[in-house]
Amino acid sequence: MTDNKKSFFHGILIILLFALAAFYIGELDFVKALSFSPMIVGILLGMAYANTLRSNLPADFGPGIQFCSKRILRIGIILYGFRLTLQDVTEVGVAAIIVDAIMVVCTIFGGVMIGKLLKLDREISILTSVGASICGAAAVLGAESALRVKPYKTAVAVSTVVIFGTISMFLYPVLYRNGIFELSPEVMGIFTGASVHEVAHVVGAGNAMGESVGSVAIIVKMIRVMMLVPVLLVISYTIARKGSEGGEKGKINTPWFAILFLVVIVLNSFIHLPKEVIDGINTFDTFLLTMAMTALGAETSFDKFKKAGMKPFVLALVLFCWLIVGGYLICKYLIPVLM
Repeated sequence: MTDNKKSFFHGILIILLFALAAFYIGELDFVKALSFSPMIVGILLGMAYANTLRSNLPADFGPGIQFCSKRILRIGIILYGFRLTLQDVTEVGVAAIIVDAIMVVCTIFGGVMIGKLLKLDREISILTSVGASICGAAAVLGAESALRVKPYKTAVAVSTVVIFGTISMFLYPVLYRNGIFELSPEVMGIFTGASVHEVAHVVGAGNAMGESVGSVAIIVKMIRVMMLVPVLLVISYTIARKGSEGGEKGKINTPWFAILFLVVIVLNSFIHLPKEVIDGINTFDTFLLTMAMTALGAETSFDKFKKAGMKPFVLALVLFCWLIVGGYLICKYLIPVLM
């Protein structure tokens, strides 16, 4: 084996070890209490590595780390489809689907427009908006793969998702229990699933408000996840027309991993694999996504966060307020009309 290949596999091995550590830490009680998935732990470990040890290790490890943040990421997104079925869509009805669509479209377009007003980097605006509108870190990763941007921009977007998604997870149950959110359990479930960032955060918030809220919230959230496919196709087409960072203007980078993600959902809807098999696939998929997140973190130094500045967090804060206020008003006044 040549030295280059050894360094390549050494880079993968480092990320693999960090991902194993992230899985172990993710099982700790206080981490579970925060509903931090191994993916979030992974990116934090990767960033810790980037800002401490990495400068002392060979630069040749870079290709292996990039392989994890690109190739393994796409495999993880494809396998994510085993968490979803078309039957999930029919369970919550048309009203929930319409609310999801409104929230996704308004959040993405609104986020991009606000990013322009803030004179924020276009790729960071898109990543932040997609992460807030669909499914947090997993959506950011999907958009990153379609946009092909620098890793630190992805890390910035993911950090906003973690911060405001975590706030949402604790805030929603408090406001619901104190009567600030005057919604029935079913509508509260739709609101939670349509507006909270991460899947893990939806699970945490939903369970804190009761099973009747949590079960609906999770299904509505997974429908949002399905919307990742058309969003990525639109992003790829738009970037092809306007030109992307380091890309060729006029060339459409078809996100085949997104198409395969949808194919897996369809297959999972009609080929009923044993629960143990699905659980095993989902665990393996989470591990792959954890490796990808760790690799992205490993390519992100604090200097790059300083370069991005506070504007991404201002954008994320505005979107956070929109998701709460706009989502609540839509659910309170539109759903009774649709149901």
